[in-house]
Amino acid sequence: MATATVVELPLETYKGPVEPDWCPGCGDFGVLRALELAAQKLRLPTKDLFIVSGIGCSSNLPGFFHGYGVHSLHGRAVAVASGAKLANHDLHVVITGGDGDGYGIGLNHCIHAMRRNLDLTYIVMNNQVYGLTTGQASPTTEKGHKTKSTPRGNVEMPINPIALALVAGATYVARGLAGENKHLADLIAGAIQHHGFALVDVFSPCVTYNKINTHQFFRQRCYKLENEQGYDTTDFEAAMRKALEWDPKIPIGVFYRGEQLTYEDSEPALKKGPLVSHRLSMDKGLFEELMEEFY
Repeated sequence: MATATVVELPLETYKGPVEPDWCPGCGDFGVLRALELAAQKLRLPTKDLFIVSGIGCSSNLPGFFHGYGVHSLHGRAVAVASGAKLANHDLHVVITGGDGDGYGIGLNHCIHAMRRNLDLTYIVMNNQVYGLTTGQASPTTEKGHKTKSTPRGNVEMPINPIALALVAGATYVARGLAGENKHLADLIAGAIQHHGFALVDVFSPCVTYNKINTHQFFRQRCYKLENEQGYDTTDFEAAMRKALEWDPKIPIGVFYRGEQLTYEDSEPALKKGPLVSHRLSMDKGLFEELMEEFY
């Protein structure tokens, strides 16, 4: 009986030809490294991995990773990724972006992809500020935080990405810390393996424009959910309670993992398989009938 051959891929397989140009100390370096480690752990061939981003510092990530990628429009990464996944189910589609791109202009796409349970992995590098445009308040900026656009203090309540993902219908909800490479890599690997919409919200400090939510800030407060005795990641209500914790203790890890049919599994138009495998031609009689209707 023939045995399967396991191919080990070196980490360098996933390193892009262009070096990252983020500010020294930026948390996004840790996220890129964690994604590389996750891909290596899963032994993913680069041809099977497709990375989509929007606009922002973190959205430059596809250019630093060796694989297929699209640097799309601001807030439209989830929409582009959805199209790619529906066209080819065999692709592991990963979205990378920031809190402004994903929770601001792109939030509508994000919510609907979650409720549809599309088989996508969304890694959001959450630095709680707009970094690319030099430090304005973002949807996750804490209330009272003074920024370039809120010099007297932010008056808006911040979005809670974990709670939002839970109520919107995401079936894998996790949070990581950019400085915890191996832990974050495990969260991302779990998200890619999960069959359904997976959100991995990552604390990725902006060392240039956010002097409050720093690496030290999170190291002092974060604790891992897997170390909580008796915590059940299938318990939705427990996950919601943990999602509401913030300062002095902030949980990271997998909050919730559920199983349900994905959009791809449920949509009748996809019963015959992904769109790339469908024939483009149609029955001649049907074609003539349609043409007659338009005339």
